[in-house]
Amino acid sequence: MSVLEVKVGQPIEASLAQFGEALQAAMEGQQVNPYHGIGFRTMAQFSEVFTPKRWELVEALKAAGPLTIYALAKRLSRHYRNVHKDVTTLMEWMVIEKDEAGRVYVPWDEIDVRWPLLKQVA
Repeated sequence: MSVLEVKVGQPIEASLAQFGEALQAAMEGQQVNPYHGIGFRTMAQFSEVFTPKRWELVEALKAAGPLTIYALAKRLSRHYRNVHKDVTTLMEWMVIEKDEAGRVYVPWDEIDVRWPLLKQVA
């Protein structure tokens, strides 16, 4: 199963430590499992990328399989220009991809969104 991990609010140090551990393991000749993840500093930043319309687009595209942007816009009953903009944004964030025929698709079986709530120091 392919999973895209989305983390909100994770300190950059934690991401760098995870990368460092994987790099060290690879340099030692150990098998390193691929990691597919993206991160956002704040929930506001996350919400700018993952709007309700874009979640709807991802779900529809996963259900339908690879489609042209035009076919996806028709399926969603949305204007082509708006769907094209959403597709472009989601491709930049690795949520969807384009196949060799130019159709877009969701390569993930699951998108795991994590938002740990941090304690406020008084």
